[in-house]
Amino acid sequence: MARAFVFPGQGSQAVGMGRALAEAFPAARLVFEEVDDALGQKLSRLMAEGPEADLTLTENAQPALMAVSMAALRVLTTEGGFSLPDKAAFVAGHSLGEYSALAAAGALSLSDAARLLKRRGRAMQRAVPVGEGAMAALLGLDLEAAEAIAAAAREAGPKSEVVSVANDNAPGQVVLSGHKVAVERAVAIAAERGTKRSVMLPVSAPFHCALMQPAADEMREALAGTAIAMPAVPVVANVTAKPVSDPETIRRLLVEQVTGLVRWREGVLAMKAQGVEELIEVGAGKVLTGLTKRIDRELKGQAAGTPEEIEAVLKTL
Repeated sequence: MARAFVFPGQGSQAVGMGRALAEAFPAARLVFEEVDDALGQKLSRLMAEGPEADLTLTENAQPALMAVSMAALRVLTTEGGFSLPDKAAFVAGHSLGEYSALAAAGALSLSDAARLLKRRGRAMQRAVPVGEGAMAALLGLDLEAAEAIAAAAREAGPKSEVVSVANDNAPGQVVLSGHKVAVERAVAIAAERGTKRSVMLPVSAPFHCALMQPAADEMREALAGTAIAMPAVPVVANVTAKPVSDPETIRRLLVEQVTGLVRWREGVLAMKAQGVEELIEVGAGKVLTGLTKRIDRELKGQAAGTPEEIEAVLKTL
């Protein structure tokens, strides 16, 4: 069976994540220690004990989720006695999860991925003053309908206002991002057009829209000084929904990803078109496993983030 290993993004964090892995497996503890050393911060303690408000901060949540993903992958491979290319046709990650995917495939070192995500989180938070930006999920709409609503919201407001599609997660789950007033206007337009439901998301910044350009500029500088190797497994990029292996293309796409649309639905379907039958979500939570079932019912999905889940996955590999 052809498989892809996928890595979750922000929103999957929870106090206590990774603790059972660290308690059960020395390999996981070593990952957490390396991330702590790279950041000069006891991130592993924050993940294990909280407080939740600090873990949820973008600059902490992003490297923390990557650390859990890499710890879970390290346990999978050490306990299973295999390397990633043996079992994965592709890797992919949702937003910050793309850094986890690149680290998993050996394109980024674990330490570099942690440092980049810490800087990315800080840059994204600084890009827009708190309270000025917002994100909203439009439920029951496809990408084309959501783009039409965003366009209508832009036309109805000042030209300086930004609102655009940030995430195409699954059929019926598209996320808008931009200035708060423009996103709220889009939600009102969606309601007028009979949208099933819209939900303002509890996020600290409007990710994946033009307002993130200052963060993209900072990440261009950060990535320019970071070594990127050829990944051992092709990485399906967020912004193109296509496999990429060339290091310089990866570098460019990671910059574009900060302001660009996360084409998760398209990426999953692209992997299926290449013969993938199962997606294994490596890390905290089961968000991507749930999206897999909504994207295509023929695709199988398994989560591998706890010792019990990893044991179950290893029986199927």
